[in-house]
Amino acid sequence: MTDVSNGEEPRFDLRFSAPAGEMQRVSPLVRRLVAPNPGPFTFTGTCTYIVGSGDVVVIDPGPDLPEHVEALLAGLTGERISKILITHTHRDHSPAARPLQKATRAEILGCAPHFPARELALGETNKLDASNDTDHAPDRVLSDGEIVAGPGYALKTWTTPGHTMNHLCFELAQEKALFTGDHIMGWSTSIVAPPDGAMRPYIDSLARLREADHAIYWPGHGGPISQPQRFVRALLHHRRARETSILTALDAGAQKIPEIVERVYEKLDPRLKGAAALSTLAALEDLGERGLIETEGAPQLTSVFRRR
Repeated sequence: MTDVSNGEEPRFDLRFSAPAGEMQRVSPLVRRLVAPNPGPFTFTGTCTYIVGSGDVVVIDPGPDLPEHVEALLAGLTGERISKILITHTHRDHSPAARPLQKATRAEILGCAPHFPARELALGETNKLDASNDTDHAPDRVLSDGEIVAGPGYALKTWTTPGHTMNHLCFELAQEKALFTGDHIMGWSTSIVAPPDGAMRPYIDSLARLREADHAIYWPGHGGPISQPQRFVRALLHHRRARETSILTALDAGAQKIPEIVERVYEKLDPRLKGAAALSTLAALEDLGERGLIETEGAPQLTSVFRRR
């Protein structure tokens, strides 16, 4: 389980080894099935969670991979999937809801259809547009505090925009657990990528969870987080430190995002440079809104940034 070091920087846990395709019980009320979609953004694969027994809820059925849907149905033979809950509309989380609904007639509930944090600036392109599940059409969108209940369990909805603007988490009251989707993960920080995501709502969502009394987080990728409040405090510290590093890079003469990324991100996996650039843009947008930096026109990946 993921912990933090000295209550400051998060200590990410890369030891998660649950095999894809094998349903495992991870708590009295929760089972987990990992999808076979490993990658630089998905770690070992998407974690699909099953809550309850007999009459169950499936949280984030994952990518539209027939083998994953088949493993989920096989693992729940003799049980009824009554509801499918979706945290957000990235293609590694929501598309399997549709074939699963076709097989079970379960309701699809949870997040709203995809919508961006802002419109594209003139000449800007959305680098992660292909990652969005634009076909997501839930039977019902859940609002903050709304509860989905079944035999022996109740799941409370938390609105947590930032990673995507429609992101939700779900609290299992009986175990003081929170299914965090991609909002908080134990193996890595979450990407916040404009124009789909935004840093200020993400930070505000983290701050809100910091005040909650959860005992464990079950993320959309990787293993559980065993000391949630400490981990959230560490994530907030990490984001503040990253912001300070960006401002230091600007003070040292860096003006464009590739230059800032080179100074701020040490030993970065080359496959993640694009993601780092987008997260840097998200931080720069927030700094601009707070009057700490300036740029000509709307901020985007090609902009020139300066300290104000």
